[in-house]
Amino acid sequence: MIEFKMPSLGSDMDEGTLNEWLVKPGDKVTRGQVVAIVETTKAAVEVECWQEGIVDELVVSVGETVQVGTTLATLTAPGEQAEKQPTPRLSAKAAAAKAAARPATAPPKPPPVPSAPPAAPGRRRWVSPAARRLATSLGVDIDAVTGTGPQGAVTINDVEHAAAAKPPKPVTQPAAKPTAADRAAQMRKSIAAAMSRSKREIPHYYLAQEIMLEKALSWLTARNAQRSIDERVLPAVLLLKAVGVAAQRFAEFNGFWREEGFEPANGVHVGVGISLRGGGLVAPAIHDVPEKKLDELMEDLTDLVARARSFSLRSSEMSDPTITVTNLGDQGVDAVFGVIYPPQVAIVGFGQPAERVCVIDGGIRVVTTVQATLAADHRASDGHRGALFLAAINELLQQPDLLEK
Repeated sequence: MIEFKMPSLGSDMDEGTLNEWLVKPGDKVTRGQVVAIVETTKAAVEVECWQEGIVDELVVSVGETVQVGTTLATLTAPGEQAEKQPTPRLSAKAAAAKAAARPATAPPKPPPVPSAPPAAPGRRRWVSPAARRLATSLGVDIDAVTGTGPQGAVTINDVEHAAAAKPPKPVTQPAAKPTAADRAAQMRKSIAAAMSRSKREIPHYYLAQEIMLEKALSWLTARNAQRSIDERVLPAVLLLKAVGVAAQRFAEFNGFWREEGFEPANGVHVGVGISLRGGGLVAPAIHDVPEKKLDELMEDLTDLVARARSFSLRSSEMSDPTITVTNLGDQGVDAVFGVIYPPQVAIVGFGQPAERVCVIDGGIRVVTTVQATLAADHRASDGHRGALFLAAINELLQQPDLLEK
């Protein structure tokens, strides 16, 4: 039997509310299938199941709030159900032949008839089918009903008397649906908890580098001129791709710090900091960034922002970012030094691209630059490697055609 549990959708999540089941008992589930929708303080998240099987039981009901790690449902593993199939019943002819083949034995003695109405220990109580159906419909525990029929049999009258004696269930008022203000307040608490943990547990170090964007922006402008408006790529996508490729080269910035130490990630899944209209932010992941072309990343980014702001994300996007990028350039900020989101070990920030006076080849020029910053976990890396990591991002942005591949 496989247990499907409430996933952790980030270090700031302790519990979630089950909003909807998208499967029912008996349904076949495949890897990656969305099976439920869970409400967190930040979004309504589509929860995927990463195991195959057949739904056996839905343990948690819609509307229940449970802790991370609580079993939501149980699945029967492939092949397990076949083992539980009952042994086929023999036909009357086959049964007679099997009995004739057995050695003759003395006929068993008939069991003694009890002198008292209650059934003997181990003997099944007599319950009429109609009484059993009535007990089920009335919510009466048939095993707790005292039978008054022959040999202690439970009758319909017995069930009706037991139902009448049951105390009425207290009427519970449905919980009030949280308002936008409630959601925002709870989100601030979650963010505060995660960021407090980050500054308390993670020894941050910070680096910054000014990156010239002249070549990248000129190349992107020429590329976009050959495409329709819907097919154009934003400069933010170039930055995401550069960070993803650099993180692939410098594995110590792409992974998690667990109790056992640093755990490098298998892929590069870049978390994107997205501000929400009602306040707060989320940082869901775009998966396998180095392997994707710019057009794919643009589609992924557009889709991710839209779903984040409509509070509709997937559990894999919330639970597995391996490094995060925050970009406050559209807010007019020159530089941003982020706080690492545990258990990640690095966050890259970009400010507003702006024209600045720079000395280039002994001369003074006005060029477009951006401030790139790195906040990293000193337990997993050091400043020397951090400087090389930022230099790699700079180098990639000076050769934008390499990011197209």
